[in-house]
Amino acid sequence: ATIPKMLSNLISKQKTISFIGCLLQMYFFHSLGNTEGVLLTVMAIDRYVAICRPLHYPTIMTSRLCAQLSAGSCIFGFMILLPEIVWISTLPFCGPNLIHQIFCDFTPLLNLTCTDASVILVQDVIHALAIMITALVISLSYIRIIFVILGIPSAEGRKKAFSTCAAHIAVFLLFFGSVSLMYLRFSATYTPFWDTVIALMFSVLAPFFNPIIYSLRNKDMKEAIKKLLCSQKVFTISQK
Repeated sequence: ATIPKMLSNLISKQKTISFIGCLLQMYFFHSLGNTEGVLLTVMAIDRYVAICRPLHYPTIMTSRLCAQLSAGSCIFGFMILLPEIVWISTLPFCGPNLIHQIFCDFTPLLNLTCTDASVILVQDVIHALAIMITALVISLSYIRIIFVILGIPSAEGRKKAFSTCAAHIAVFLLFFGSVSLMYLRFSATYTPFWDTVIALMFSVLAPFFNPIIYSLRNKDMKEAIKKLLCSQKVFTISQK
C-alpha cells in the first residue's frame, strides 16, 4: 500500500500524490493493518485451544469456523475505517499541501485542513483502545499457554509446543512493537527524523520480516538454510 509510491517518489523529481491516491493509500494501509491485528488475535486463540484444550481442538476449531474467522477479520478490518475515510474526503483543504511523512497518514493529512478536525481524536482514542485490547488478549492467551507448556512433563513435548507458538510470538512482537512506537506515544517526544525512521520500520521492515519468520517453520526451508550456511566459506586460505 505504501512502498510502490514511496519507491517512485525516490526516483522522481516531482514527489507528489493525488488527494484520492492519498485517501486510498491511507485506507488500504490501515485496513490491512487492522486485518492483521485481528488475525493475530484469532491465531493466539487458535494456539490457546490447540495447547490448553488439545482433545477438543478438532471439534472447536473446525474448517468452517476458521473460514468464518478469517473472513470476519477481513470484513472488520476494511469496514471499520470506511466512515472515517469518507468523512476526511469531505473536509476542506487549503494553504500548505506538504505532508511531513513518508506516506499518507491521518495526522499529517489532517494538519492541512482548513477546519477543526478534533472530532477525529475520538476515533483515534477508540483505535488506540482497540490496539491495546487486542494486545492484551494475545498476551493473556500466551501467559496461559506458557503455564500449560511448563507443566508438560517431557522435554520433547515442551519443545514441540514452544515451536508451535514461536513464529506467531515473533510476528506479534514485531507488529505490535512497531504499531506502539508509531501510534501509542506522545508526538512531542519525537523529532521529525525519528518519526521518519519509525514510519519506515513500521511500513517496510515489519512486512519484510513476516514471510521470513513464518517460512522458518518449514522443515525443508530450515534444511536449505543450514546447507547454504554450511557451504559458505568465510575465509579462503591461499596455497603457495
